[in-house]
Amino acid sequence: MEIWQKNLWVLWFGTFVASASLTMVIPFLPLFLIDIGVQDNTEMWAGLLFSSTFLASSLSSPYLGSLADKFGRKKMIIRAGIVLFIVFTLTAMVTNPYELLALRILHGLLAGYIPAVIALVGTNTPDNKVGFALTTISTATASGRIMGPLLGGGIAHLFNNRAAFVSAGVLILLSTLLVIFLVKEEKIGESKGRSSVFEAFKIAASNRSFSMILILTVFVSISVMTIEPVISLYVVQIGGDAGDASLLAGFVFSLVGIAGIIFAPFWGRLADKVGFRHVLVIGLVGGAAGNFSQMAFHNIWGFAIVRFVYGAFFCAVIPALNGMLVRNTPSDFRGRAFGLNNTASQVGNMIGPGVGGAIGAAFTTHMIFAATGVLLAGSAMLAHRLTETKRPETASVSVMPHNDPVSKTQHT
Repeated sequence: MEIWQKNLWVLWFGTFVASASLTMVIPFLPLFLIDIGVQDNTEMWAGLLFSSTFLASSLSSPYLGSLADKFGRKKMIIRAGIVLFIVFTLTAMVTNPYELLALRILHGLLAGYIPAVIALVGTNTPDNKVGFALTTISTATASGRIMGPLLGGGIAHLFNNRAAFVSAGVLILLSTLLVIFLVKEEKIGESKGRSSVFEAFKIAASNRSFSMILILTVFVSISVMTIEPVISLYVVQIGGDAGDASLLAGFVFSLVGIAGIIFAPFWGRLADKVGFRHVLVIGLVGGAAGNFSQMAFHNIWGFAIVRFVYGAFFCAVIPALNGMLVRNTPSDFRGRAFGLNNTASQVGNMIGPGVGGAIGAAFTTHMIFAATGVLLAGSAMLAHRLTETKRPETASVSVMPHNDPVSKTQHT
């Protein structure tokens, strides 16, 4: 087995554990608030816990990315794993919502496990296998999101919510130990310039393709987060029993993830053959069509089938965006590139629920699907204008803003 393959499967497991650990505990934060004695304004506290993590992550990601370029992505994975272990373990010990909020902010500021994994895989995989590798990592994320709530709910049911946090921390620690001993980073691509966040933004602004990728990442994140908060309500509207809404909504959510696990490898192999841009456009068009189609179904089973088909196409989008980012940035900028991309994703995560809630309040849930379909269709047109650099050359950060290699070597 080649080094990149060994790295891939170890990091697949680590990504699966990281994703599962997050979803083991995050969905149950509102219930944990009740456990620690919060009786009033529970909804406000729950919203604050979620949004504070998104905001903190969006602010810190570019800096963490610059550290990855300076010290290597493997070290950033290890650092993030240790931080998550500490945060989850301490969370099991909190006694009031203020301590919990402080830990959620710390989580957002210092984590970044999965972005570091993607940066390492994208930089240390042979060029003709990048699509396969990135979509393989995406299946780990999807698998973890499906298994996490089952594990977390089961542990909380058998013991309590505090035990679920401790379990999540232990799992993260074990996966981090595997990274320490088994992952080898061959191409660190250390930056020769200063690790300046401001400089990273300047470089991003000077790279047209990269700037468009960041915009697309914001749009894609908005499209996901406008829908997710209203799925359970919509399940009730189209005939699901209110008492079973959580179970049915979980089933609908899981179908998208299952579709991703099944179809993502196909999109990865296709991307290695025809390029990430073509796969990105197909995924966005399929996602737009899937959102429009969801308006036509007014029973739970028809809606579930359409969600599965939507997931089969939409699972191509995130890996394709990551692949385009790899293609259009030099290796000594890759950590900051994924850091900025994570910031763009978190910005979309913050905007999406507000947009979805406002549209739902002013119109109907169907209009949320329509608006999301329009957003993804527009994103597909923007993606069609992207160019894909096959093998971006490595450039010193100090000269890249003035002599951008991407702008000189782009081709479709």
